[in-house]
Amino acid sequence: MTYVVTDNCIRCKYMDCVEVCPVDCFYEGENMLVIHPDECIDCGVCEPECPAEAIKPDTEAGLESWVKLNGEYARSWPNITIKRDPPADAKEYDGKPDKLEKFFSPEPGEGD
Repeated sequence: MTYVVTDNCIRCKYMDCVEVCPVDCFYEGENMLVIHPDECIDCGVCEPECPAEAIKPDTEAGLESWVKLNGEYARSWPNITIKRDPPADAKEYDGKPDKLEKFFSPEPGEGD
């Protein structure tokens, strides 16, 4: 088992999770984070740190596409281990539906 970042991270991109991760398995896209499935040790410390509740165990039903997305982008986006401020409009996007289709960017973030 591993953890995955899901759609509510898109355009919220809170980074509370990255500073508590003991194995630095978060990777940064332009407007969301992902978890590298081969690096995550399933410790679970990141899940309660996410204000957007976007981090879920990969054993939850219906997350197969998120497992695939996290794995794909973790291999091409830069590693992030430091917490930065979320986007100024993060609260506006927290909880919005269909964020993957409407707002997802495949572009990498800046990383560390």
